[in-house]
Amino acid sequence: MTTVAVIDFETTGLSPSMGDRATEIAVVLMEGDQVVDRFQSLMNAGVRISAFIEAYTGISNAMIAAAPPAQTVMADASRFVAGRPMAAHNASFDRRFWRAELERADRPAEEPFACTMLLSRRLYPQAPNYRLGSLAAFHALPSSGRAHRALADAEVAAALLGQIRNDLRSRFGVPEPRHELLMKLQACTRKAVPRAIEQAKLSDSGASTKR
Repeated sequence: MTTVAVIDFETTGLSPSMGDRATEIAVVLMEGDQVVDRFQSLMNAGVRISAFIEAYTGISNAMIAAAPPAQTVMADASRFVAGRPMAAHNASFDRRFWRAELERADRPAEEPFACTMLLSRRLYPQAPNYRLGSLAAFHALPSSGRAHRALADAEVAAALLGQIRNDLRSRFGVPEPRHELLMKLQACTRKAVPRAIEQAKLSDSGASTKR
């Protein structure tokens, strides 16, 4: 059974290419649909947090001043993930910071990312919108604390990933929704979803007969 690392960052802005840095990271390990471990830490990247971001996340400059250095935290996070496939909500955002912060820490960052936002767009056209909080309410997922703090958001994203996997089983008959299938589904159009799933089921069936 594949273990997936569901990640969330809080940051000073939207883009590391514009000088923005991470202020907090959380990683939730899921084995199947069960959470089996967690990692969370604030981090001090030596940059000031604006009043807007402080109000948005609740993370203050005083909190960051007392936090461990960003490179130390990212090295610890990398060891915790240990090369496992990853997932995030709006994964393009978290993947950018994962790679940028690990590059500063001189650590590799080659893990494949599944995106619960893109997957939700493919599977839930009836959802009112695709923000994490809205999807949590849509699926009646439990709240894990204040939104826009890394561990709370990572917990909700992990619950959403579990919902997606359960729906792939119950609605589409996928016995084991593998990470490779999630990656394929998020890259295809909504109309192509059933065909992609059928191809994956045929591939799994062929592999099982060869064992």
